[in-house]
Amino acid sequence: MDTGKSYHKQATGAALETVQQHATDQDITLFAGCFCPFVQRVWVALEYLEIPYKVYEVDPYKKPQELLELSSKGLVPALRLNGYVPPRALNESTVILEYLEDLASTSTKRSLLPPLSDPYARALVRLQSDHANPCRRRSWRNGVMEGGVYDIHDCQGYSEATNVLKHYRGLELPRGPKFDGWLNRLFQHPAFKCTCSTEELYLDSYERYAFNRPNTSQVANAINTGRGLP
Repeated sequence: MDTGKSYHKQATGAALETVQQHATDQDITLFAGCFCPFVQRVWVALEYLEIPYKVYEVDPYKKPQELLELSSKGLVPALRLNGYVPPRALNESTVILEYLEDLASTSTKRSLLPPLSDPYARALVRLQSDHANPCRRRSWRNGVMEGGVYDIHDCQGYSEATNVLKHYRGLELPRGPKFDGWLNRLFQHPAFKCTCSTEELYLDSYERYAFNRPNTSQVANAINTGRGLP
């Protein structure tokens, strides 16, 4: 039953603590929406790569001008690179991940990818990451993301699958000792845990998608009217 709950505009729990720890100006500002899985993909990378950053939480349905200057559609995640005059912009989570990987290679020396000595393994990781995006775009059904959330390289996708999709669609991830062990290690990783809000935030924020409320998103509107995806 649709209880009319609204989406959250600010992180909660461990994620809120992390936001508060990253409130001072840095060379990188992450424009974020607290329940967006693509934002968390970038956020986890920033934490893991130990790159200094500031978090700017925005309301995804009331896009501030600062965000529109970085992304013409006002989509998150977006980065403002403050070390340039004037500041420069980056958007699209996979592009941002590539940028952060390159940045870390000359600063923190940490990496999201296998070592340079194994280029094929690095290519496979990029292939999986690239596979996640079109899967998501093809998998919107009745305003709810399905299918693509199971991609191995989308941390928040797994988090959604274990709470949001289970709660609203009764979907369960396939179980097995190896998979369960991998999933537990993922959920317990400090870079992931510190970017997670409370379960209530995700359940509340995705209720509007689960019940396909009017004007929930540009994607949902396109599907409901039979138009192409934006």
